[in-house]
Amino acid sequence: MKNCFLLLFSCVCISSYGQQDLLSMLDSAKPATKEKVFATFKTTKVINAQSTETVKKHTLDFRITHRFGDIGTEGGGSAHDLYGLDNISDYRISFDYGITDNLMIGVGRSKLNENIDGTIKWRFLDQTTDNHSPVSATLYGNAALTPEVQSSLYSGTTDSTYKFSDRLSYVTQIIIARKFSRSFSLEILPTYFHRNYVKALTNPNNNAEDQNDMLALGGALRMKVSKRMAILVDYFHVFSDFRTNNPITPYYDPLAVGIEIETGGHVFHLNFTNASGIIENYFLANTTDSWSKGGMKFGFNISRVFNL
Repeated sequence: MKNCFLLLFSCVCISSYGQQDLLSMLDSAKPATKEKVFATFKTTKVINAQSTETVKKHTLDFRITHRFGDIGTEGGGSAHDLYGLDNISDYRISFDYGITDNLMIGVGRSKLNENIDGTIKWRFLDQTTDNHSPVSATLYGNAALTPEVQSSLYSGTTDSTYKFSDRLSYVTQIIIARKFSRSFSLEILPTYFHRNYVKALTNPNNNAEDQNDMLALGGALRMKVSKRMAILVDYFHVFSDFRTNNPITPYYDPLAVGIEIETGGHVFHLNFTNASGIIENYFLANTTDSWSKGGMKFGFNISRVFNL
């Protein structure tokens, strides 16, 4: 009888072990959950560059972006203007509203060219943790109107025919980003921009004329260095023969570096860049200051988010 009980007990144990092993095999065969990767970047902009992020649904982001004057002495900065802090290259006041978590619209006003701009941003692809989608992708569009007086709009030219459409410019970008780890994110920004009006200027080195339509390629990265701080870098190369070795007006690619500080529910950016303008409609075509010649400018932003 004792042997019978031992045999029965052994069979039960083997059966139980086999069921557990089978359940483990079934669990491992289940497809991985396709969870979205969040916070590739912390805000809707890196520095000059847009990020793939959008304002959340029914959220209003009120933002003030400030850019001061040149720091270096060759760029005009000195102790007398506190190395550019007494001057303002540009500032922008903007409102961005989330229609959905992936779609936002916005409006802003800048000092340079008195630009009033409207924006739309749609994140149509999200990176997933299982790499089924290895990147996030966002489509960004911007249309700007300059209401500056005609004498400024046509300054330096003999143009006499006024058209309202001359005041308009447009930017379109596809922003592709990947969060490689909790500490490092990278993105590229193929960019097309169009200006309805350009002055009839020629580069004497190659006889290239300024163009209404141009292409640019941007890149940006975010590298976290502590729990609440990250390093930011972005850069754009503008494809333009007119802007290559132009002896009359030297042009440079916009480069920006900065730090990002998280404080509770707020994110602050402190940065330096050679770009005078804040929106793409201006800085892509009109960056004429060089880092090597003291043309870097200090800037920062202040953002306040409201849940509506």
